[in-house]
Amino acid sequence: FNRAAEALRVLEEYCRFGLDDGHLTKCWKELRHSLAKLQSSIPSQDLLNSRNTPADVGTSVKTDQELSRDSIRHVAQASCKRLEQALRSLEEYAKVLALPTREFEALRYRTYTLEKATLLTADSQQKLADARLYVLMDGGDSPSSLENRALENCQAGADIVQLRDKKLNDRELLERARLLRRITRTCGTLFIMNDRPDLAVLSAADGVHAGQDELSIQDVRRIVGPNMLIGLSTHTVEQARQAVLAGASYIGCGPTFPSGTKHFDSFPGLAFLRAVAAEISLPAFAIGGITQENVGEVLGTGIRRVAVGGAVARVTEPRIAVKSILARLRDC
Repeated sequence: FNRAAEALRVLEEYCRFGLDDGHLTKCWKELRHSLAKLQSSIPSQDLLNSRNTPADVGTSVKTDQELSRDSIRHVAQASCKRLEQALRSLEEYAKVLALPTREFEALRYRTYTLEKATLLTADSQQKLADARLYVLMDGGDSPSSLENRALENCQAGADIVQLRDKKLNDRELLERARLLRRITRTCGTLFIMNDRPDLAVLSAADGVHAGQDELSIQDVRRIVGPNMLIGLSTHTVEQARQAVLAGASYIGCGPTFPSGTKHFDSFPGLAFLRAVAAEISLPAFAIGGITQENVGEVLGTGIRRVAVGGAVARVTEPRIAVKSILARLRDC
C-alpha cells in the first residue's frame, strides 16, 4: 500500500507542478483516494503491526538505476511502473487475504490509461512547444495555386499547415498532400492531413486531424503508427478531457466565433476556451472565425494557440495576415 500511495503522490505532483495540468492532477488524486478507500478496509492497527522497517531485507537492496533519473518525465514514468507493480502485488496477495481483488485490478487498468495520457501530454508539450499558429488550407484550384499560397504561409512563419478539402477526389487530394509535404519540409513547418489517416501515411505527413464523428483516436493510431501526431476537434470541456485520456497529441477547441469557411449551429465560444485553459495542458488550438481583429479576445482566455482559415485565405495579403497574428501570439 505504501509503495502504491507514494508513487501516486509523485504522479499527482508531476501533473500539478511539472505539467500544470488540472485535469490529470485530479485524475491521479481520485485514483489515490480510491486506493485509500481500499486500504481502509484493513484495520489500521494491523497495517502498523505488519511494518518492520529495521528488519526488512528489501531496504538494503538497491540498483544503480534507482539512484538517478534523466528528467522529471523519467521520474513520472518510473513512478507509473512502480505503481503498476505495487497494484499487481496487492491484487495477487489479496486473493489469499480475501480482499477485493477486482478493485485492485480496476485501479491497475486506470493506471495504464492515466500513464499513457500523462506521458503523451508531456511529449506533446515538448513537440509542439513552439507551435502557435495553425493554418487551414484547401487544395486550391490547381497545384500551382496551392503551392503559391502554401509558400506564402510557411515563409511568413506559420507553424503548422493542415490540408482540408472535401471537393477533390482521392488521387487529386493525395497529389496536393504530397506537394504540401515537400513545401512544409523545406520550410520546417509541420504538415497535418485532415480526416484521412490513410493519405497522411501515403504523404508522409507529420500528423492527422480527426473530428468527433470521424475515426476514433485508437483506430487512427492503428493506421498511422506510434509516432504521428493525432489532433482531435472538441466542442465541450468533457470532450477535451476525454481527448486527453484517449491519447490525443493536441486538441482543436471551438468554434469560437462565426466562421466564413464552415457553418456551425452553436458556438462554445470564449467560455469554452477559458475552461480548457484552466485545466488542460495538452496543446490546445482555438478555432473558428479567428482573425487579426479578435485574436486578442482569444488570448484573454489563457489559450495561446490558434487555428485560422479565412483570416489568411480571404485577404489580399496573406503573408501580412500570418505575420500579424503570429506577432500577437508570440508576444504572450
